[in-house]
Amino acid sequence: MDVSTNATFENTGRPAVIKATARRLLAELGAGGLSLDAVAGGSGLAVTDLEAVFPHRDDLLTALVIDAYDGSATAMEQADQAARAAGASAGGRLLAVTRALRTWSFDNSGEFTLIYGSPVPGYHAPQDTVLSASRTPAVLAGIVRSALESGELTPPRRTVPGPPLLRPEAVELFGGVPQAPFSDLIERGIVLWSNLIGLLVFQVFSRTHDSVRDESAYFDFAIAVAAESIGLVVPPDGDSPTE
Repeated sequence: MDVSTNATFENTGRPAVIKATARRLLAELGAGGLSLDAVAGGSGLAVTDLEAVFPHRDDLLTALVIDAYDGSATAMEQADQAARAAGASAGGRLLAVTRALRTWSFDNSGEFTLIYGSPVPGYHAPQDTVLSASRTPAVLAGIVRSALESGELTPPRRTVPGPPLLRPEAVELFGGVPQAPFSDLIERGIVLWSNLIGLLVFQVFSRTHDSVRDESAYFDFAIAVAAESIGLVVPPDGDSPTE
């Protein structure tokens, strides 16, 4: 290997090898068991090679967290783009993106657990992860905003009582607080988001397999039920075009 090839490996190949090994170990050991020593042993690299790229375990975890958020959000964004190209309604788009996230979650259970499972002891995700983490709710917010603008939402029977419960960041992500009767739509959207993640936690961690006969069909049903909380109808086939 000449000097230029070695430099290319150090700049691009080595981080990829390290992260690929770490993702495999996430599934085997869990995030709490991840260490630079373990990754070094699994990758064939020396610990000093790892430390040159990721000086501490937390630096590696942060890179994995960002990759996981980006990977899952990309799957959702691509599914939404395809659904829109097919002329799907907002409800169809919602089912498409949530199905995409479900597929990603099962295919990458270690990374799913890293970002949505129990906190890793001693690790606190830095501000660097926020932008990537916001991509998932941004996809959902975009669909809900589209449904609002196209008149696909049914007004709620009752509004969230009391003063607004939102942080400015949530309002900014959605693009402002809607007018009545949808003035609590962002709060309802957060309920939808949390229901989605909770449902995935139950399915990925096998909490529903002994309760329902068809977990995939149940997932679609649960998303349709959750969508009702924001006044959105999810078509049974998931991809009915807008009339």
